[in-house]
Amino acid sequence: MDKELRVIISGGGTGGHIFPAVSIANAIKAKHPDAKILFVGALGRMEMQRVPAAGYEIKGLPIAGFDRKNLLKNISVLYKIWKSQRMAKAIIKEFRPMVAVGVGGYASGPTLNVCAGRGIPCLLQEQNSYAGVTNKLLAKKVAKICVAYEGMEKFFPAEKIIMTGNPVRQNVLTSTMTPQEARRAMGLDPDKKTILLVGGSLGARTINESMRQHLDKVKSADVQFVWQTGKYYNAEMNKAVEEFGGIGNLKVLDFISDMGTAYQAADLVISRAGASSISEFCLIGKPVILVPSPNVAEDHQTKNAMALVNKDAAIYVKDAEAPDTLLDTALDVVADTNKLNALSENIKKLGLKNSAEVIADHVVSLAWNGK
Repeated sequence: MDKELRVIISGGGTGGHIFPAVSIANAIKAKHPDAKILFVGALGRMEMQRVPAAGYEIKGLPIAGFDRKNLLKNISVLYKIWKSQRMAKAIIKEFRPMVAVGVGGYASGPTLNVCAGRGIPCLLQEQNSYAGVTNKLLAKKVAKICVAYEGMEKFFPAEKIIMTGNPVRQNVLTSTMTPQEARRAMGLDPDKKTILLVGGSLGARTINESMRQHLDKVKSADVQFVWQTGKYYNAEMNKAVEEFGGIGNLKVLDFISDMGTAYQAADLVISRAGASSISEFCLIGKPVILVPSPNVAEDHQTKNAMALVNKDAAIYVKDAEAPDTLLDTALDVVADTNKLNALSENIKKLGLKNSAEVIADHVVSLAWNGK
């Protein structure tokens, strides 16, 4: 045990991959402060900024995913995969990891392939209820696969699966504010029911349009709204509100850094159905309306959402129908205290606590014992 613990963590592309990866790294560091941890991501993707901001070193690969619509573009993709494989070999030779963790996303393919080929034990963390392409391809080569949903043996060897849940952002779980205190902190009326709309860091066009097209209903509602538009849509949505004449019960933000306070302030959340967000809602018991993005691989967000909806733990609004129905649905739900309480109780039953710590223990066990 006197040997230095060296861990490589690979993957990324979206916050849904990066937040769990950083949480796992933090949990390893908490248990083993001297551990050396190196991330490998995809050049040009958000992990290249987010991981260093969290205090970890990252190497970037020129990896890209296959373009299913334009097959000619895949000639350059094949070259990038070949180059990434060579770079991954050099990174692994220099870093000498004892264990490798893949969190999904293109970059984890070359990294874990090389590690598995060299006999370095590997662990996958699959966030979604529908497994990603990279993780499905790697499944035969790894020792353990940590999942957050039941029924994942349809994608992975059953004997490798461990139900751990998804690691989530710590500031979401550590907020001790009451709803009234959280609302005051956000400049809201502390005693008014509150609906929070989030579409991810870049925003969600459908959720934004569902608000923009019905600003008259927003203004006349007996609730207040916190509307996180995403940076991409913020100017356009602010202009629409300004042209409408201003709305006193509406707070428009491009990005919310303290989601713990925002969740505490909300009676009801409207969100896409990314795996990390859903895991957060489960752990804090937050009533939610899910509007799955149709623009993701294998429509996995709808599958994530339905895993909750089928247990009466969330409400589903189809993306194509949201501009017409989402706001009315939200206003009906937030006015029904019994419904809010039932959603909260049911979603809380699905939360798996301490996921990052449990996964970290499996990672360390693989490093020291190979199992």
